[in-house]
Amino acid sequence: MSHVEEFLTAEEEKEIVEAIVEAEKNTSGEIRVHIEASTRIDHFSRAQQIFHFLKMDNTKEGNGVLVYVAVDDKKFVIYGGQGIDRVVPKGFWGTTKDVMASHFKKGDFKQGIVEGILMAGKELEAHFPWDHNDTNELNDAISKG
Repeated sequence: MSHVEEFLTAEEEKEIVEAIVEAEKNTSGEIRVHIEASTRIDHFSRAQQIFHFLKMDNTKEGNGVLVYVAVDDKKFVIYGGQGIDRVVPKGFWGTTKDVMASHFKKGDFKQGIVEGILMAGKELEAHFPWDHNDTNELNDAISKG
């Protein structure tokens, strides 16, 4: 089994998807999680590539948020689309990353990802509230590379 497959249990993955559903319940924003072993390029650039590959830049309001994790590299990135990136308070992404990192340092990767998702969801809700015409534009499942 690869490190990506061992990174989270099936139950932990289910809890992460449930957190995505919960976080998206009151917003038109979209949140995805992508996990892969490693990358040969810098992690921010790789997160940008994955964001595009998952068509997260095609959301109507540019309000997609990607949590990218490179397991073997022990690195992660929270990448927000242009719409959300323009409106979040200064330091928001750094604060969210710090909360996630504190869980990661304890080996609690699932909880770190869940906390990051829920924080992003609250921020998305504040700036991109749910409208009755909204549809879930992107799959909520964890993608793996």
